[in-house]
Amino acid sequence: MVSSKKLTNKTNNLFFSPETSSTNILLWQKLHEEKLPEGFVVYTDFQTAGKGQVGNSWESAAGENILFSLLLYPQHIAIEEHFLISQITSIGIKKMLDNYISDVTIKWPNDIYWKEKKLAGILVETSLQNRIIKSAVIGVGLNVNQKEFLSDAPNPVSLFQILGKKLDRQPLMNSIVQNILDIYYHWDDNKIRSCYQQFLYRKEGYHLFEADKEVFSAKIVGVLPSGQIELATKEGVTKKFYFKEVKYL
Repeated sequence: MVSSKKLTNKTNNLFFSPETSSTNILLWQKLHEEKLPEGFVVYTDFQTAGKGQVGNSWESAAGENILFSLLLYPQHIAIEEHFLISQITSIGIKKMLDNYISDVTIKWPNDIYWKEKKLAGILVETSLQNRIIKSAVIGVGLNVNQKEFLSDAPNPVSLFQILGKKLDRQPLMNSIVQNILDIYYHWDDNKIRSCYQQFLYRKEGYHLFEADKEVFSAKIVGVLPSGQIELATKEGVTKKFYFKEVKYL
């Protein structure tokens, strides 16, 4: 998957909007209007319609957190292996966070957790053409300086709540983008998948899961290139699930 393209970090690859419905929506709109370079980033202080996976909403106080979308042209990634994009992004965020806090894991498929609380979320949207991933827009929301959360989200946390101090958001965002692009351009598929597996939330031991209203205990065997999680019960039964087909308890 290694690309021969050289990594660039130009200031004209950044577009800031003080407020927008969604950075993913805004980036798609800009892409339809003009040809944008790979690595182009749209970021904002506030989203009026921030969204997560499968229509979930994302709570974020104005001017407190990191909200951005990154454009890639991953035409070298097979459609069947599109989950690599989520894995690359998850690893890139974790690598930045490891400089500030410990106990950061990736909760399958692509939530970033600190201990048992959600610190960041990812939304990957793709455009296909003739069974090729023509373009991908990666939305990232990271809780940085928010002091309290008012929605009914079950377990959010911010870096401020963990560290007890505010952080400058811009260098954090820049570091995440740089990490994602470094991994995207320079890591091979096996390294990405191995690293992702190593960083998984609850990767050791047996834990409770629920699927089709059935609760069962299982351990994580691995995550397939398709994005399916593979679980093994204590009885030795192996089960595979796509996102939303199974949940952690």
